[in-house]
Amino acid sequence: MASEEPISEDKLVELFSKVGFDDKRIKEIMSNKKISQSLGELIELTGSIQNGEQLDKSKDALLHNVANMLKGKHFKHIDTLVKYIVSDKLTTNLQIKEAFKYIKAHQDQDAKAVFNETAFEEESGVGINVSPAQVKAEIGKYFEENKDEVIATRYRAVPKIFAHVKGIKALKWASPSLFKPTIDAFLLEYLGPKDERDTQKPKKSGKKKQANAKKDSKHAESDLTSGKSHNMFTEGFLGDLHKPGEEPQKWSDVIQAHRDFIQGHVYTRFPPEPNGFLHIGHSKAIMVNFGFAKYNDGKCYLRFDDTNPEAEDQIYFDSIKRCVKWLGYKPWKITYSSDYFDRLYELAEQLIKTGYGYVDHSTPEQVKEQRGIKADGTPGGKRTASPWRERPAEESLADFRKMRDGFYKPGEATLRMKQDLNSPSPQMWDLVAYRVLDKPHPRTGSKWKIYPTYDFTHCLVDSFENITHSLCTTEFIMSRKSYEWLCDVLHVYRPPQREYGRLNITGTVLSKRKIAKLVKGKYVRSWDDPRLYTLESLRRRGVPPGAILTFINTLGVTTSTTNIQVTRFESAVRDYLNDTTPRLMMIVDPLKVVLDNVPDDFGETVELPYKPGNNSMGSHTLTLTKTFYIDASDYRDEKSKGYFRLAPGQPVGLMRVPHNIAVKSVEKDEKTGKPALVHAEYIEEENTGKKSKPKAYIQWVPISESQNSPVKISEVRVYNQLFKSENPDSNPDGYLADLNKESEEVISGALIEPAFRDIEARSPLNIPFSDPRFSIKEEKGPETVRFQAVRVGYFCVDKESSDEKLVLNGVVTLKEDSAKN
Repeated sequence: MASEEPISEDKLVELFSKVGFDDKRIKEIMSNKKISQSLGELIELTGSIQNGEQLDKSKDALLHNVANMLKGKHFKHIDTLVKYIVSDKLTTNLQIKEAFKYIKAHQDQDAKAVFNETAFEEESGVGINVSPAQVKAEIGKYFEENKDEVIATRYRAVPKIFAHVKGIKALKWASPSLFKPTIDAFLLEYLGPKDERDTQKPKKSGKKKQANAKKDSKHAESDLTSGKSHNMFTEGFLGDLHKPGEEPQKWSDVIQAHRDFIQGHVYTRFPPEPNGFLHIGHSKAIMVNFGFAKYNDGKCYLRFDDTNPEAEDQIYFDSIKRCVKWLGYKPWKITYSSDYFDRLYELAEQLIKTGYGYVDHSTPEQVKEQRGIKADGTPGGKRTASPWRERPAEESLADFRKMRDGFYKPGEATLRMKQDLNSPSPQMWDLVAYRVLDKPHPRTGSKWKIYPTYDFTHCLVDSFENITHSLCTTEFIMSRKSYEWLCDVLHVYRPPQREYGRLNITGTVLSKRKIAKLVKGKYVRSWDDPRLYTLESLRRRGVPPGAILTFINTLGVTTSTTNIQVTRFESAVRDYLNDTTPRLMMIVDPLKVVLDNVPDDFGETVELPYKPGNNSMGSHTLTLTKTFYIDASDYRDEKSKGYFRLAPGQPVGLMRVPHNIAVKSVEKDEKTGKPALVHAEYIEEENTGKKSKPKAYIQWVPISESQNSPVKISEVRVYNQLFKSENPDSNPDGYLADLNKESEEVISGALIEPAFRDIEARSPLNIPFSDPRFSIKEEKGPETVRFQAVRVGYFCVDKESSDEKLVLNGVVTLKEDSAKN
């Protein structure tokens, strides 16, 4: 190491904080004195502190690995290992292990053990790039040579395959992330998709055998995921679903036509009502239905449940299509329940003719009484049959046609299903199938005076479309009985309905009625206000669609309702943005600085990477000029404990600039007394050729007409929670009384470096996420102009921006702690 002088605990805490570790992480590291000491020394060697940068996550992990090997000991040439980590020449734990082994073996300076950097590189695999084609060729050899065994053992062979692949000498330095997709592709080629042979549970033949089987299964799953997050389509609720074509039926004669249609493929549907905007909970339904079909090489309909023309509006149809596309899914077909009105009507007549339907003239209050609904709206009273229930089928049929022809007004007649009044399920107490509604329909015009209900429509349209998995949330679990009953009495294919738990986010409201009240009362701008959790809001706020899918995949799918805190959702968004957004210097509260000791045409050009440690994002140049801006928070009139930025007598570095600056004098604003102009000098230490190490590096944006700098920002909108509590509805005065008056902070006068215009022009960057499953290709929009403002947070352009007025939305803060503060 550079020095064997131990770093004090206070200094270590300060060091770890500067490179971006949160309090929890620091506490964990400090619990081991030897490792924390080594990690601190390694971080000092990286130069991150000098450059004012936070540690890249991948480098952080590698350095922590080295610290675990050192455990407080000191070895010569560790600075070389750190140099190779910083320059991305050592990127895997295996390389680190071999590099450390070489360093450990070359501590003596005798002739036999001289440290040789070329040998060091060879031993640690520096510069060896194993292409995906090479990986495929080597793994292909294994499959060809062990074809019979693979076919015999099927997917149970996965752990053995991984173990062998990891031992192939030619693949020693290959990226482990290439193994799983390559092995998966060969398995699919040799075996086809998984079937019942691969999902059979081990036989119960003794506790030890069961325990070993469970252990093997867990090991196989670990290998299959190979460092990636969960796959919600193979686990839990979705992993236990039946194979297409195995849908249980009452009537055996209906299944063959269904099987002929699906050809062994999964068919699902996402069936929203076009009477409002989708919210975060709907993103789970979208991913479950579209994602499950896509994962199984199936098809998913986007089907609009448009049976209530009173509540429907074209704006909702358009928004739903836009949100599905934004989340990266393409419907196999876009259909509407109204496409099937004629077929539904024919089945309604059949229902009457076969004695399972009747036209009822009971009032809504009488229907409730018949169903045993008490005055307070709860069931439990005595149930009685409608006086119209046993009327002749011919009479009901004539009455139903009168309903169709406009003879009755709304509320005067309904078609009810003759179900089972003795059933414990309210869904079997003679539900309404059709009601009179003299309202033109957006798609069918004035053709119909009657419209089918959800309870009549949903299962039958599922049947028409040969849905193999009718997936819905558990609030519809009681509907399953009536759903199956109706398909069976009409002698049609019965799609299996299966229910999973819905997704709720705490600290907000998702009810359309409640959001409408917020919009109408002007508590928020509109339905897409970034403080709401509609999908339109999240998009406008700059949340990437891939971040939402990653979040849902992490939660998985179970039959329990998932209630998640907003901070957990924001953490997932933050992780996604950290991988996929460039960094820019943004000055929130500008303070002008002039360098008195340089000429007017002074210029110091530096190269700034858009993301340190990730060359794929590229870089840009920026020239420091005689006058520039820093953030007012980066200057104080005097030094103080724990403050390391600019102050008289305390020079600082400017990010990526080769020399430091020091304060000479300060001009104050006469009215406010606040600093208005800092006179500083540029410290070019030409005599020593060595730069003094500052305690901090700060942001800066030059004043330069030739660079079109700075770019002025009209508004920076920083968002906090819209409500003060986790459960706004629990407020005794209602959810509106729980509104947070400081949910939005608007900052004027901020500035950003001119590279913003480059990012804007190149948007959407569509930088791949670390897990390619969630790298969604977005179409250009203001919200796709995203960036990390160094030390401030993540931002995007708002749709209210124009050429004359730049408006930014805060997406999330850099760390959860700052969000809480």
